[in-house]
Amino acid sequence: MSPMEPNPEQRRQQAHLILDMLPDEKIPHAAGLLEEMLDPVTAALAKASPDDEAVSEAEAREITAAREALAQGRGIAHEDVLREFGLSPDGFEQMGQSQ
Repeated sequence: MSPMEPNPEQRRQQAHLILDMLPDEKIPHAAGLLEEMLDPVTAALAKASPDDEAVSEAEAREITAAREALAQGRGIAHEDVLREFGLSPDGFEQMGQSQ
């Protein structure tokens, strides 16, 4: 940071002042932009094109079979999936918290 560049706290105060000057109808848009900056993955998913690829008959059968298996309690336990990748539930939780 150069001597003439405002420090982060000054920039934060400047951002607050700018928000305070916005007309009410622009606040939701500004809030949305700030939220996107906090969570870029969710923002990217929200902007992604819908999956419009047709589902084949074979895929439809597999989806139906998978849903029926889950309804009958024949799914794969989360812990088993994690173990397959060499993870534990605690380790997986910690991965989501570290940035």
